[in-house]
Amino acid sequence: MDLQLTQQHVLITGGSKGIGLACALGFLREGARVSLVSRSHANLDIARQNLLAAFPDAEGRIGAFAADLQLAAQAALALEQAERLHGEVDVLVNCAGAAQRTPPEELCAQAWHDAMNAKFFTYLNMMDPVVKKMGQRGRGAIVNVVGAGGKVASPIHLPGGAANAALMLVSAGLAAAYGPRGVRVNAVNPGATVTDRLHSGLEAAARLNQISVEQALSRVTKNIPLGRLAQPEEIANAVLFLASGCASYVTGAILTMDGAATPMVV
Repeated sequence: MDLQLTQQHVLITGGSKGIGLACALGFLREGARVSLVSRSHANLDIARQNLLAAFPDAEGRIGAFAADLQLAAQAALALEQAERLHGEVDVLVNCAGAAQRTPPEELCAQAWHDAMNAKFFTYLNMMDPVVKKMGQRGRGAIVNVVGAGGKVASPIHLPGGAANAALMLVSAGLAAAYGPRGVRVNAVNPGATVTDRLHSGLEAAARLNQISVEQALSRVTKNIPLGRLAQPEEIANAVLFLASGCASYVTGAILTMDGAATPMVV
């Protein structure tokens, strides 16, 4: 299937590792140009090396820009730098930021503020200027990698789940607002996925239930009908489809990818 992504400029926040990096690999494979945004220069350097190891001839198609996306000014600067290198953004993939998983008795008011800054505003600060530019041009696609915690309240992920729920509402709302202007907005909700972030969640679950991290992992896996955790590449495949011309009539969708761990209709 031709995803019609050749020479498209794809900006990926959180693109230096995990699902974001898997998305970058997928878009490069399809012939796109990618701009990675991450807070860490070191992580971006490593990501660039990994991408070039997979695609040695893609050096001219890879850009990397360090920015703290909790700050709107830094998000705007990263966007400006990416556009200077690769031109207008055709596809935005938001995958940056993660709220800390915390047992409920360890929560305080600041934890809720921190979660919104880490997960909600890192997305919004990039999405707001990009969707407006796309609307002015009359085309574009945005895919927000959110998380299953926004639909199912987990005791160890309440602030992060609240941020995820807000992102789902924003995704659906912007899809309705910008659909008439040719912009599609969708979201993907991964369940437990084999990334660096998984370990911190398992540690929080272990503290809450007074079990080992290994036992926490076993419990998570046992509750997944597919019998295993997701791989970042599997999430990336769905992101690529939603970003592509093959999904030209898909907008406002919230795609759950948790291996049927939480069977639900909506």
